[in-house]
Amino acid sequence: MRLALQEAERAYEEDEIPVGAVILLDGRIIGKGHNQVEQLKDPTAHAEMIAITAAASYVGSKWLYNADLYVTKEPCPMCAGAIVHARLQNLIFGAFDPKAGGCGSVLNIARNPHLNHKVNIINGIEETKCSALLQSFFEKLRKTNKIKK
Repeated sequence: MRLALQEAERAYEEDEIPVGAVILLDGRIIGKGHNQVEQLKDPTAHAEMIAITAAASYVGSKWLYNADLYVTKEPCPMCAGAIVHARLQNLIFGAFDPKAGGCGSVLNIARNPHLNHKVNIINGIEETKCSALLQSFFEKLRKTNKIKK
């Protein structure tokens, strides 16, 4: 999670919502990413999506069996769907997203019994640090009146 937090800090520095993701396979980093939605003008440029793309490229397959995704915030429904489709084994996340979480808070796509793959979920890892980074970012946005609607 420490490496995912470093990715989230990069996003923070780039004025992106500070979410970072790292994918490990057999103890090796095979993909990482941080939010780049604003920079790329791409609503799909979430940390998880970037990390999954990098990992799939690294292994040369769309399947990421036996890989673990560490992410600082509970994935949204879009990212949760990608996690299931990539067949990741484990999802480890820090902060919950009670407004848009796709892995337990609002929906639980990663464990949906109707889908063909279920991802193991471990949550609350480094939750305080992950939450603090997000809170700091949104406080900064409110102070500078840069909250987008």
